[in-house]
Amino acid sequence: MDVTFWEPPTVAFVCVQNAGRSQMAIAFAEREIERRDFDVELVTGGTDPADRVHESVVETMAERDFDLVDRTPRKITFEELHTCDYVITMGCSAADVCPASWAGETRDWDLDDPDGKSPERVREIRDEIRGRVRSLFDEIER
Repeated sequence: MDVTFWEPPTVAFVCVQNAGRSQMAIAFAEREIERRDFDVELVTGGTDPADRVHESVVETMAERDFDLVDRTPRKITFEELHTCDYVITMGCSAADVCPASWAGETRDWDLDDPDGKSPERVREIRDEIRGRVRSLFDEIER
């Protein structure tokens, strides 16, 4: 008898500082996993992480009941990315982490960096990320 084991897909959200777009994306992804009761492994990090999540991102996400105050940007490694099924970059390259391609699918969402943007623009970026995360999860779930 041949038994095949299913492994959940792994999704990485990557940007340079891991202090804005990727932090919003992972927060929305975590909520989607809870909402859908769906098994997906998540990874996030930056190629040159900041010291903390951008204050404007913390404030804007709090408007949607996300608490990002205690989140800390972290460095993403080639080893982490190498095992991912989906690597989502936020409009910046992960090439300095991985000069060769990884096994999974790479997508660049080409989003503006929210750092230094007006509250209205940060909200627009947040809402776009929310929609993209939902669409990604719809696709993975099929």
